[in-house]
Amino acid sequence: MARILRAAVTIAVLSTALAACSGEGGGNGAAPAGSGPAVGPASSSPSAPATPVPAGAITWGPCTDVKRPGEQIPAKPDPAQECGNLRVPLDYAAPAGEAIDIAVIRIKAQGPGARIGSLVFNFGGPGASGVDTLAQAAKAFTDLNKRYDLVSFDPRGVDRSSGVRCGDRAVMDEYTSMDTLPATAAERAEIQRVTGRFTAACGRTSGRVLPHVGTVNAAADMDRLRAALGERELHYFGISYGTQLGAVYATRFPRNVGRFVLDAPLDPRVSMAERSRVQTQGFQHAYESFLRDCVKRPGECEIGADVTVAGKNVTALMDELNDRPLKVGDRQLTQGLAGVGIAAALYSEMTWPLLDQALGEAIKGDGRILLVMADSYNGRLPDGKYTTLMSSFPAISCVDTAERPSPDQLAAIEAETMKISPLFGGAGMGLICSMWPVPGSDAARRVDASGSAPILVIGGTGDPATPYEWAPKLTAELRTGVLVTYKGEGHGAYLSGDSCVKKVTEDYLIGGKVPAKGVTCVGS
Repeated sequence: MARILRAAVTIAVLSTALAACSGEGGGNGAAPAGSGPAVGPASSSPSAPATPVPAGAITWGPCTDVKRPGEQIPAKPDPAQECGNLRVPLDYAAPAGEAIDIAVIRIKAQGPGARIGSLVFNFGGPGASGVDTLAQAAKAFTDLNKRYDLVSFDPRGVDRSSGVRCGDRAVMDEYTSMDTLPATAAERAEIQRVTGRFTAACGRTSGRVLPHVGTVNAAADMDRLRAALGERELHYFGISYGTQLGAVYATRFPRNVGRFVLDAPLDPRVSMAERSRVQTQGFQHAYESFLRDCVKRPGECEIGADVTVAGKNVTALMDELNDRPLKVGDRQLTQGLAGVGIAAALYSEMTWPLLDQALGEAIKGDGRILLVMADSYNGRLPDGKYTTLMSSFPAISCVDTAERPSPDQLAAIEAETMKISPLFGGAGMGLICSMWPVPGSDAARRVDASGSAPILVIGGTGDPATPYEWAPKLTAELRTGVLVTYKGEGHGAYLSGDSCVKKVTEDYLIGGKVPAKGVTCVGS
């Protein structure tokens, strides 16, 4: 059991905190993957202001509800951490109307050395809680904390900030555990039924906020946060989806850009079909790298002695789970949940040994570790309740695009990605967005930071969730981007621990040194 608890902690920090920006790794809506009632137009996203806006004030106090990785609330607040709320308009097109609170956390600069300012983080998702993640992961940014106040927030639609919820536990359990690799028309129909039930529940439960949760509005909130912190410029560290939020901010507020780092970047301009294809390739590449690494040590790889045998054993397990899920207490490890657990562990090389153990035990009939990994990724708590992660993720993703794929288009996406990877292929976010109860806008897909200060973009060649090819594309789209290449595995370069990436990033954030063109860091 101790190893299972360590699994929960590891995956919570390395997977949920740095969740894939669109979570294609689990197939059809498996990762943060009929129609609902009308809940109003999505007009607010493209109308959010492109000029600085007046700021409210933040009243700081103890952080009384931050959570540990296992979602337990600490027994007593950490005196180094302080929390508050920032009041912002629900609809920026009606700024005098209803307001919502954005939850914020701050860890003041510790020294030595002069304070530079506030460094605002978004750790990804979309849908990850910045409040909880910064509280959990602050030690990873100790060197930056010497000179910066570390700041993060729950973006609108996430957790404490009017978090989106999609029905009760039964709806969420059905949605997160459904099989995601359909082999028959009946299985495809079941996926559509479950997805339709989930999206309808989103409309019923959170219809008031759904039209207003997109990235353009979050960027406007972030400029209000900058002003409330008393900063002339926004210094920012965005990871995964946080790179899109940063790119949108830099596009709409270029003169307010300070020192910006965008790590594990995505290209917001790609279509759903392209995103599904590229991410399926990314996860398949990471999976193959995991298999090769596993069998390098003779006798230590639990799933097989060589790559061919190991791969066949995993495929056989997934096929078996499709027909006969594994009983785990009063629950079941389904093929869909197993796929999510596998994808979650591919985010970092550090969790590859854990993945081998989890798969090896599942092959023997014990699905506990794989289920813990899937639950952590899905935001399912030990008491069966869910965080907003799996609801916030599609809410923000679907509002951020006007695409609503047709059945023929979804079938084409599925066919193409299944050829790339029978394990990770599927229709991706296209299915859920095609059923989403509010329309979307393409405003968050158009980025051009002309006129901003230099923006550091870091792309990893072995990143499964935001594949490297998106890094040079985003760099070019921003016009002020400077690309750094990390030749290594995992999602996110700075937190990989690579000394070269760490030095380049900190030389820029602390020393203001913009790296030369073409810098490459080779991971160990």
